[in-house]
Amino acid sequence: MAEDLPPLLDLLGDLDKAAGEIAQTWRPDDPAYRADVYRQIMMQLSYGYFAFFHADAAHPDWAPLWNPVFTLQPNPDDIYLYCPISSDYRYRISGKRGSVFMVTFTTQLSLSGMPWENDLVGAYYNDIDSGDLQVEPDGNFELLLSSERPEGHTGNWLKIAPGARVLMTRYRSYDWENEVDPQMSIECLDPAPPKPRLSIPDIRERISHMAAMPRRCQQMFYAMQNGIRDRVGVNIFEPVKLGGSFTRQVYLPAVFEFAPNEALIVETELPQVRRYWNFQLNDPYFNAIEYVYRLSSTNGHFAQVSSDGRFRAVISLTDPCVPNWLDPAGFTEGTIYGRWYDCDSCPTPTLKRVKLAELREHLPADTPTVTPQQRAEELRRRVRACQRRRRW
Repeated sequence: MAEDLPPLLDLLGDLDKAAGEIAQTWRPDDPAYRADVYRQIMMQLSYGYFAFFHADAAHPDWAPLWNPVFTLQPNPDDIYLYCPISSDYRYRISGKRGSVFMVTFTTQLSLSGMPWENDLVGAYYNDIDSGDLQVEPDGNFELLLSSERPEGHTGNWLKIAPGARVLMTRYRSYDWENEVDPQMSIECLDPAPPKPRLSIPDIRERISHMAAMPRRCQQMFYAMQNGIRDRVGVNIFEPVKLGGSFTRQVYLPAVFEFAPNEALIVETELPQVRRYWNFQLNDPYFNAIEYVYRLSSTNGHFAQVSSDGRFRAVISLTDPCVPNWLDPAGFTEGTIYGRWYDCDSCPTPTLKRVKLAELREHLPADTPTVTPQQRAEELRRRVRACQRRRRW
């Protein structure tokens, strides 16, 4: 048995290779960057158990994705869940729709092709948005998933294409304080044996892949951040439209950079029809910046629009005492991501770098002042609202 199962640290050797990816960051010789990269590795490893051990396609179950650990820049408005699936089976999702702004279900391919390796996802095959979902007057709904639509079925159905191995679900909330998250289950409709005890080779293989996951994540997402910087530079937005489940969503990424005594003004027109939009800050490693205890994101519900109809936000280390402060939590560089979802146009925002002491000279004259008491209350309400959502 000792030959079949080597010492645990031997199976975790790829974690140290992940640490070597600091060479792909913007400051590879900075001790603070190295400490942050070590932290990121632990973030990724912490949710890895759910990716590799929690469920399988014959015994589906919801697992948390990126929200609890902030890694891979989760949208602060979204609760992400995922579940292994297979086109060999049929499934039923049922429960309460809740009142969150939006719910989406997407079938996807895991990058490795392994049926239980769901840490990273590749091709987006099919999706259904709650705007297309039939919901009963009491809030209950059912959604069938299968490779073919059941004969005579006229209700909610989502196709599982051959090769799809992951179901990703998003609960997207606009009003964190008052919207209610869904309550739902997923079950396999085909006969399956009892969920088995994992064998020694099963456990060994899963631990090895789990240890390799942080490096795979870093290689992919460091490259994404570096690509933005290489193509358009800093403080410039580069709109990106993806396929699959993201055909309705345009991303607005930019690498931001400013000095401690400066501020960045985000400014954009707003689409006339704008079902959903938001902006969030990420650190230099593609992790969402703390968004429970920091005002590092806003959306179309919380944001205050200027009197001229434009949206303006301010990124600065200290409170600028104006609406829509995006708090970078001590970082003076990172990325900012915006999203236009189901909008009739896709304006490209701008970032303007100014001296913090001269900020108001670059804002409309009627920009209101946010007092320390108002800011403290804004943050208190945010903390309470976020903690009451299901993130684990």
